[in-house]
Amino acid sequence: MVYYIINKPYGMLSQFTSEGGHKSLKDLDFDFAKDVYPVGRLDHDSEGLLVLTNDKSLNQRILNPDAKQFKTYLCQVDGAVDGKALWEMERGVEIKHKGKVHFTAPAKAKAFEGDIPEEREPPVRFRQSIPTSWLTLSIAEGKNRQVRKMTAAVGFPTLRLIRVRIGGLSLHNLKAGDIREMTYQEIKQIFN
Repeated sequence: MVYYIINKPYGMLSQFTSEGGHKSLKDLDFDFAKDVYPVGRLDHDSEGLLVLTNDKSLNQRILNPDAKQFKTYLCQVDGAVDGKALWEMERGVEIKHKGKVHFTAPAKAKAFEGDIPEEREPPVRFRQSIPTSWLTLSIAEGKNRQVRKMTAAVGFPTLRLIRVRIGGLSLHNLKAGDIREMTYQEIKQIFN
């Protein structure tokens, strides 16, 4: 079995086949085994931590909400995020999923005060009259575009989305497009 962590760049699909003119994982400078696949996904306009493996049991450990593997995202949002919006996301908000109303499970949300990531290519749009702010949002479930829907539901649309953590796994210092093998300790942590 093989286990990899990659920092998926903006504009790349979380699959090995290209569609719609977007790059795919096949475009990374790495020779993956043919049976390796991504666990979960990040949309082409999202960045960050993606796990690739040929171990099918890892899929359940990471994606099943009952496993409580929180996924943490760093979000740049339109506007100056406030405590009320953070509290609403922590409590759970109403979003649309597959045409139905869904109330999100409780999350962990807070304003981000660390080092801002380097600018991506292409950069996020800049509007002089509207500030942006950064927050972290951790969720255990993973509906399609859930984080973006949650921030929009509380009045702060997401401009940039970077997954920085899955359970105990983190990007550490991986730059966009970098790949590394998971350590034995990281693999063990997921299965415990």
